[in-house]
Order: sequence, then structure tokens, then C-alpha cells
Amino acid sequence: MDLSALAIFRAVVRENGVTRAAAKLNRVQSNVTTRIKQLEEELGAALFVRDGRRLVLTPAGHTLLPYAERLLALADEARDAVREDTPRGRLRLGTMESTAASRLPTILARYHHAWPDVSLELVTGTTGCLIDRVRDFEIDAALFARPPEPDTLPDTFETAPIFREDLVLLTPRGHPPVRTPRDVILPTLIAFERGCAYRKYVEQWYAAHGVKPARVLELGSYHAIVACVAAGAGIAVAPRSVLDLQPETGNVAAHTIPELEGIDTLLGWRRGHASAALAALRDALTDAARQSGDVAQPRPTVPA
Repeated sequence: MDLSALAIFRAVVRENGVTRAAAKLNRVQSNVTTRIKQLEEELGAALFVRDGRRLVLTPAGHTLLPYAERLLALADEARDAVREDTPRGRLRLGTMESTAASRLPTILARYHHAWPDVSLELVTGTTGCLIDRVRDFEIDAALFARPPEPDTLPDTFETAPIFREDLVLLTPRGHPPVRTPRDVILPTLIAFERGCAYRKYVEQWYAAHGVKPARVLELGSYHAIVACVAAGAGIAVAPRSVLDLQPETGNVAAHTIPELEGIDTLLGWRRGHASAALAALRDALTDAARQSGDVAQPRPTVPA
């Protein structure tokens, strides 16, 4: 099986059909269909079945897809390696919304100026979502919070600590001081959906004191979360670095909680799938963290 056949197979999956895949690849539809049939014959298994007007992956197709992603990514890495290790090509980066808003704008502008041959694609999501997308070859690397459970990260990942974030507890202005969850007088926790590591940290803070929020209101942005806290709908946590970007903070009080401080933001990627573009980005992120004074510290290795 050759790489072009795998690229065609991947395009049909990503574009949800032969017609859009052919347009994406600048090929005629008949050529795409023929190459898929040839690949199926070579593998001895059908990769797609038709469901009405849709093409649906068979179990064999689902099995092949991650291998195709890995082989194509490895081919891209090989091309980069023989080009004098100069950053170029596509780099798909995932990031938490908080990092995208408070940390990345200046860094990415400088990176683009330094390495114009890199096509950088940025997507946002929760820590859990980003880890899944890196693992499934949907993105090349991601910036996410260190999960509170050590076994959450796949053993196929490499990570580098970049930023150190201090979470603060947000309440409406006038709320009494908060030292433990028992001091919180509002029953609602306002947070991102499950998979958000920061939500998990605050839930563990509640659980460590034998209590839990009466309800959780899930929202999709810090702008909405802070606005709801300001309106008295509940409490939330957010990185201190995000607060300066929010216009509603005049009606919000920030409480320092020692258990929620010093959470690392990691840059993570699949082991063996680094590239020159990713290495240059890691250097840019590390330099920016050092200049800001919010650099994360590598954790010491504990002897077995």
C-alpha cells in the first residue's frame, strides 16, 4: 500500500465522501473511487459501506484509519528531517481557551513572523478533548493543563511543562472570604464541560472537604462564566492570567485558594512524532514563559 492511497482514504473519511475528497485533492471522482477499490483489494477487506447517500467506515476502515494517520505523519516528519530541519509545513495545535486568550496571541504572531513557511492551525477544547485529539492523530500537539490523575496521560505521549497557572475562585463581589468549600454560600459551580482539568481540580477541592456543589452549570467560554458569576448565578474558577481580559470583573471577587495554585500547562505530543515546526514552537513558548515569570518547573523523577 502506498502513501498516496492512504492519503486518498484519509481524505474520503475527513470529507465524508468521494465528491468532496476529490475536490479537496484536486482529483476526478473516478480516480478516487478506483484508488479506494484498489486499496480494499490489496488489504482484502472493504473499508466503506454505503448507507443511503453516505459512506460509512467498516470495522476494517476504523482499524486502518489510525495506522494511515501515523504513516502519513511519519512521512511528513521524514520530509521535514531531510530539509535541513527547517520549520515548515502544517502544524495543528490544540489549546485550552484560557491559554489561547491570555498566552498565545503575541507568541503566535512572533512565531509566524519567524517561520512563515509553517501553516499553523489552532483549535480549542478542554484538556480531555485535546488529549484525545492528539492521541487520535487529529492534531499534532496541544497545550493542556496537567491532569490531576497521573494515569490520564497516555504512555505514548511526550510532554514539556510550559506555563504555571494559579487558579482563583470567583464569586460575586461582596461574598464572604473563602478558605474552604464550606465558606461558599452559593450552591452552583459554573464550569466548562467534563474533560476540563480545572473543573476537576475544583471538584477535588470540594471532595477533599467532604462536600460537593449542589449543581453544575456548564458554559463554553470564560466570558460567559465570569458574566454569570458577576450576576450572582454561582461561583467558578479561572486562571488569574485570564481575569485581566474579562470586562465584568468589577462585580467579581477573586479568592486565593492554595490547593488550586501552581497548575502546569503542558505541551504534549505523540512520542516519535515531533517536527522542526513543533520544536520551534516549544522554544517560543518556553522563552515566553520565562519572560513572563510564569514558567512551569519540571517535576522531579521519583525513583522506583
